[in-house]
Amino acid sequence: MSPDNDTAAPAAAAPKTESVSIPSDAMIIIPVRNVVLFPGVIAPITIARAKSIAAAQQALREQRQVGILLQRNPDEEDPAPDGLHRVCTVANIVRYITAPDESHHVVCQGVQRARILDFLPGTPFLAARVLHIPEPAATSPEIEARFLNLQRQAVEAVQLLPQAPPELVTAFEAMTSPGALADLTASYMDIKPQDKQEILETIDLSSRMDKVSSYLAERLEVLRLTNEIGQKTRAAFDERQREAILREQMATIQRQLGEGDGKNQEVAELTAAIAKAKMPSEAESQAKKELRRYERMPESAAEAGMVRSYLDWLIDLPWALPDEKTINISEARRILDEDHFGLEKIKARIIEYLAVRKLAPHGKAPILCFVGPPGVGKTSLGQSIARAMDRPFVRVSLGGVHDEAEIRGHRRTYIGALPGNIIQGIKKAGSRACVMMLDEIDKMGRGIQGDPSAAMLEVLDPEQNATFRDNYLAVPFDLSRVVFIATANMLDTIPGPLRDRMEIISLPGYTEEEKLEIARRYLVRRQLEANGLKTDQAEIDDDALRLIIKGYTREAGVRSLEREIGKALRFAAVQIAEGSASKVALGTKDLASVLGQPRFEGEIALRTSIPGVATGLAWTPVGGDILFIEATRVPGRGGLILTGQLGDVMRESAQAALTLVKSRVSQLGIDPALFEKSDIHVHVPAGATPKDGPSAGVAMFTALASLLTDRTVRHDTAMTGEISLRGLVLPVGGIKEKVVAAAAAGLTRVMLPARNRRDYDDIPQGARERLEFIWLENVDDAISQALAAKS
Repeated sequence: MSPDNDTAAPAAAAPKTESVSIPSDAMIIIPVRNVVLFPGVIAPITIARAKSIAAAQQALREQRQVGILLQRNPDEEDPAPDGLHRVCTVANIVRYITAPDESHHVVCQGVQRARILDFLPGTPFLAARVLHIPEPAATSPEIEARFLNLQRQAVEAVQLLPQAPPELVTAFEAMTSPGALADLTASYMDIKPQDKQEILETIDLSSRMDKVSSYLAERLEVLRLTNEIGQKTRAAFDERQREAILREQMATIQRQLGEGDGKNQEVAELTAAIAKAKMPSEAESQAKKELRRYERMPESAAEAGMVRSYLDWLIDLPWALPDEKTINISEARRILDEDHFGLEKIKARIIEYLAVRKLAPHGKAPILCFVGPPGVGKTSLGQSIARAMDRPFVRVSLGGVHDEAEIRGHRRTYIGALPGNIIQGIKKAGSRACVMMLDEIDKMGRGIQGDPSAAMLEVLDPEQNATFRDNYLAVPFDLSRVVFIATANMLDTIPGPLRDRMEIISLPGYTEEEKLEIARRYLVRRQLEANGLKTDQAEIDDDALRLIIKGYTREAGVRSLEREIGKALRFAAVQIAEGSASKVALGTKDLASVLGQPRFEGEIALRTSIPGVATGLAWTPVGGDILFIEATRVPGRGGLILTGQLGDVMRESAQAALTLVKSRVSQLGIDPALFEKSDIHVHVPAGATPKDGPSAGVAMFTALASLLTDRTVRHDTAMTGEISLRGLVLPVGGIKEKVVAAAAAGLTRVMLPARNRRDYDDIPQGARERLEFIWLENVDDAISQALAAKS
């Protein structure tokens, strides 16, 4: 409890309570929250608990002393003995006061310290047996020195206080007892109750005075600095005070002349706007509180603009939930098919998502995260979802964000503070039930201002985002009805806890046929409009589009393809604008003069009768590709040479393939002496391109087996798969892209791991029809299917 300063209030009769019997050797205990009473000190104490009031009245009736004891947890309403300290102050109740508001106060005078031995059971209030602790009377030069130092500090501290009573300085100068000086100084010091309790429990005089002196030294430093700053700023403060008085007088004159109604009208408009905003109770209470502050501020005050901006943000935010709109699944499917070609599995998952939202609109839907290369349509999928749900769409770009305040906002104490991007996006959308696209979530950085990805954990957690608290607003805002959709190019840079809150949906990229269809349906039409052309003025035939896809772009998405189409159509726009042609039709023969020579050559299967060459399949961020594994044998001492800028994993695959060949020398009919007399060199062409991964294991084994058995590999066959030292063919990723690359290169057979049969449905129908699929369980299957008979 805090002391009551109104100790001069007239005493009222205390209410009568039933008297109880307390043993004569026991003491009545009054627990207090935030007050430590020291011996020799008189202080008023407010008591509010029924037990404490009964205890004080019992002590008054029996003229007994009480023990004033600090409880450990100030928030505990009825502390048990374990929640109380063990050293108290024995005190006399000087006066009992009942104020007009029916609050109870006791004025107590501390007598001496006492230690609680045990509490008595069965009493209506706390009572305990105590051991009185006498004040040490030891004197020594060390104690005398400490006494003089503490007395000097106390007098200096009182003199530095503004408007300090001179009687207090006299009281400190008149002190002769070291213990009494330490207790009196501690009682007046502005320190925590727990620190005061520690001083109360310190019986040794030297230790007690050292503790009080240490605390007082810290307060002296603060008081000296405050005094210096006060002297420097007093003149400036006086000038500002004078200006404030003049402005207040001016405002009074304006009100008397009827010229001060503008502020009143503004406050009335804000009051009406707050009522109309339909805020939750906590936000509305905060808005009204800030409005009262704003009403009392002069318009010229620096803080008035900050408070007005804060009120504008609270009023403009869409607190009310709009009417729930029914999702039409058939219309959603039509919109997805209209906006996107291909991506059948992705669109099926989105339809499932929308169906669940329709059946359970108040449920906790998963956070979808579209992951894929640039240009495959991740952002446009989010826009299509918003159209299908008939909700407003807003995009929040997270690329390059490295400050936590970009997500949670800045505190209003900073100049130019604003809410975070999440709240700003909702205000821009104008609805709490919007579709919010968190673009490039994998490109958030971590800086000295905090980790924004950690702040995103609360945003994307359905269990927490209903009470999302922006630092600027300082009130909860419900994000549970926002449909969050994230996009990323890769998962590696997304922290694990954040990735765990999202459902990952991969967009692997488009095949050549899909790109051609997208160009026909969307890209050409869009670029015609962008360049001011009509469909009857310019056209690009399918063969030209196919050549642009194969010879001028190499990407998983279609952004570069659209740029090249735009470049070709701009050539047509120049001719039409000059009047040299009324219609321009672009074919394959025109592309060299318009776009230049093709920049990429399509890989074709290497047709050779030389043993030691195998065709492999690779995955790249821009789609699938074929690569060639070349092996040759030169005189040496059994070494293995690897070239072609291979990564560590690919080098290990080559070593595993050689070991596997050596383990099968008798089965393959290879002379073991060849390994002792020869070095084997494995090279992967396109040496400037880094290559890595385990999926070339089958191709490397086949190339080495072909070299050492002098049997050629079939030129119409490509292969992929990881190998183990037991000869098993293990599954790999990127099957769809690899198979499409094999079909585009003119191959007719592909050998794939048998455990990749699950990926067969993902392969486009056109590639399935052109290729023969061979499923490998082990490397023996690869040898029997890939190597030609020995001539």
